[in-house]
Order: sequence, then C-alpha cells, then structure tokens
Amino acid sequence: MLNVHTRLQAWQARIESVLEEVLPSATTHPAMLHEAMRYSVLNGGKRMRPLLIYATGDALGIAPEHLDIPAAALELIHVYSLVHDDLPAMDDDDLRRGKPTCHKAFDEPTAILVGDALQALAFQLLAAHPRMTVSPEQRLRMMELLGQAAGSRGMVGGQAIDLAAVGRTLTEVELENMHIHKTGALIRASVLLAAYSVDVLDAQRLQQLDHFAKCIGLAFQVQDDILDVESDTQTLGKTRGADEAAGKPTYPSIIGLSASKMKLQDLYDEALEALVSFGESAHLLREIAEFTVKRIR
Repeated sequence: MLNVHTRLQAWQARIESVLEEVLPSATTHPAMLHEAMRYSVLNGGKRMRPLLIYATGDALGIAPEHLDIPAAALELIHVYSLVHDDLPAMDDDDLRRGKPTCHKAFDEPTAILVGDALQALAFQLLAAHPRMTVSPEQRLRMMELLGQAAGSRGMVGGQAIDLAAVGRTLTEVELENMHIHKTGALIRASVLLAAYSVDVLDAQRLQQLDHFAKCIGLAFQVQDDILDVESDTQTLGKTRGADEAAGKPTYPSIIGLSASKMKLQDLYDEALEALVSFGESAHLLREIAEFTVKRIR
C-alpha cells in the first residue's frame, strides 16, 4: 500500500489533471476570461476540499474516478469564493497563494466574471458531465447540497455576516456561527458529496462523517486565525494580519491566542472521535484532520 504522503500527493495530482480538463482552454473565446479562470484555478492551492472528497470515498470504498467530477465542482466553487473575497469591495487583497490576486493580474470586472463563470461551471459539471456515474436522483441531491453550501444559508451567508461584523465585537458563539457558514459549509459539503455517491449509506455513519466534517471545518478557520497572528506573508502566501488590519473579528481577538489553540485541539479530538467506528478505512481522513490543525499556511 502506498504511504499516506504519496497517496495524498497522487490525489492532488489527480485533481489538478481533472481541473485542467474541465476548464475551457485559454484560447477559447472569450479568451481573456478563460485565461483568467485558468489562472485562478490552476494557481496552486492545498486542494483540501477535493482531498476530503477522495479520503471520504476511500473510507467508504469508492474509487477516486467516481469522485473526480464532484471534487472538481467543489473546488471550482471554492476558487470562485476566493476570487470574489479578494475583490476591493470585499477583503481587498493583493496576494493569493503567493501570486497577484485575479483582479490584480487582470482587472476587477474580469475577476467578477471569473467568479460567476466558475460557479456556473461547477453546477454544469454535476448536472451533465459524462464521467458522473451516479443516478439522476443522486446528481440532484449533490446539486442541492452544493447549492445550499455555497449560497445564502452557507458560504455566501457567512461572507455577509463577516462583512457586517467589521469593526464590531462579536461573541464567540456569533463568530462560530459565521465560520460554520463561511468556511465550514463547503468543507462539510466535501465529505457529504462523497457520501452521497453511495447508493445507500447507513444513517449513523452519515451522521458521524457529517460531525467529523463540521469539526474540521471550524478547526480550519481557527487555525487560519492563529496563523494570521503567528505566521508571515511569505509563508502564508497572502497578506499576514489582513483580518486584524480590516477590523475583522477572529478567535485570537475574541478569546485570546492561548484559548484559540485549546479550541483547535478540542475540535481535532472531537473530529477523531467521530471516526472511531470506521477503523483503518478512515486513516486518510485522520491524516487530513492532522494536517488541518498543524498546517503552516
């Protein structure tokens, strides 16, 4: 059996190849828009959400080739959110993954259209891509899940809460609610998209996977907030201290750095507890959970 690092690298290479395939070529009309879409998507990144899809599939006995299109669709939604988050009207960031953000490399109108196009392409893939092998009912369930996770009751709603919170002091509960929507919804969808690829999945196992995903989704954001304090711009690949400079509430600003680290550990422990009944089949999900809390960027 391939070691963990090799398998995760293989999945990263796999999703890069799938994304390369599903994106329109840079010469397809309108060329600048398609060039900007490829620049934004194929610009590095941890690919954590596709890795979660593949690792969940591994725990459930689903081959990676059956998860390529859901993984690509979810990553396209994630990248669209980054492109729009970086816009001057939102977080106004100059760097993403160590390179100029889309609106800096191209222009602001193009960046807006890139986000729009990536979101539309994600649903087109789930609806009609020939490599999707699930039933029409499963396709619809996946599209509903992704639509809710990305929309006003998920990621976009979380961003709206985030923008409204600038300059305000939130309680820890309010901050957690914001991140459950903004970051956690897509991470939860990563795990559930793989689970929905199974014809029939035991309700208890589905609940356990869902709880794991909720814990990891929040842990990811807590670590993001910690890194924004402790890391540097070069390591992060984006501007260090941007949240603090923008007056955004973070876990360290509300509960302190030490308590944030304790919360991160508690979420990690709870995530692992949710996977106990899966045994060795969930080994790679555990590895991704460990990466989430120990990553440096």
